Amino acid sequence: MAASMSTRANLFGLGREGLSTLIAGLGEPAYRAGQVFRWLYGRRVRAIEEMTDLPRALRERLALSHDLRWPEVVERQHSQDGTVKLLFRLPEASSIEAVFIPEAERRTICISTQAGCPLKCAFCLTGIMGYTRNLTAAEILGQVAVVMEEHGAGEPERPWNIVVMGMGEPLLNYEATVQALRVLMDDEGFAIAPRRLTLSTVGILPALARLAAEPVRPNLAISLHASNPELRARLMPIEHKYALSDVVEAALRYPVPRGGRVTFEYVLLRDVNDRPENARELARLLGGKHAKVNLIPLNAAAEIPFGAPSEDAVQEFCRTLSAADVPVSVRRSRGQDILAACGQLQLHRGLAPQPALS
Repeated sequence: MAASMSTRANLFGLGREGLSTLIAGLGEPAYRAGQVFRWLYGRRVRAIEEMTDLPRALRERLALSHDLRWPEVVERQHSQDGTVKLLFRLPEASSIEAVFIPEAERRTICISTQAGCPLKCAFCLTGIMGYTRNLTAAEILGQVAVVMEEHGAGEPERPWNIVVMGMGEPLLNYEATVQALRVLMDDEGFAIAPRRLTLSTVGILPALARLAAEPVRPNLAISLHASNPELRARLMPIEHKYALSDVVEAALRYPVPRGGRVTFEYVLLRDVNDRPENARELARLLGGKHAKVNLIPLNAAAEIPFGAPSEDAVQEFCRTLSAADVPVSVRRSRGQDILAACGQLQLHRGLAPQPALS
């Protein structure tokens, strides 16, 4: 039965707590919840009847009330550099995109947490296209499961990295996002080490404080993109609610996984935020802090009213930060020819978004 037509609850997406409640309600021993959890996320079976260490009667009862559904892929686009972009069709006329990025030493999956994005950052195609809805935990986890099934065979030596940097602001969908993160980092789930999972946010401060209090946390990347509050307000309306200085302060308090640093992401826009004075301001803001900067030359698109920086501007920006002892790297585009690069994910196939949230 197609995912959009099913009336039964989805077993996939339930965390340990939800499975424990379900199993207890069926009058089964508590350890059965752990068995189901391992089948769903450790082994990633596609049908309840494949959970062969469960009694047949329990499998039949589960199948009467639940399906086991992953989101449906309706299109795959392949970049010249090996990047693959997947378009998923979801219920309620929604669609999302995820990206698989193969590299020599690792495999990276970029996943979405919302269909579209309500934040309207001026340089991001996803925000320009509008917002539809939050994703469920099953829809978030399903992106990872599908990519791993399609690209995970035969290469156990190359670890998986997960970046929550696709469509949407993950901390505006806190409950579903964190439920998915817990499953991803669970040793009996997807078993992604916290240091290999990174969540990117503009800095939704109440939710960021909650995330910092989680017992197991991902790496943190802050979408900064400006060196002063006035410029950030022009580029990112969220600055009017959560000020740059407060976001930086909260990020620097965040307890990153052992050995890590908070990353500040900075999209370089030609003649807007890539000037030498911007680099000096950013160096003053972050110099001496336990942080690093990831510079992202803009991935241009016709709908984005900004240009990419020159290579000279990128290198000069790097030199200024390095001179101030701010660790800096440059993220080079992957999948740009299929609009899979940072800031380019968008809604497709005439699935029109509703107006963005105010």
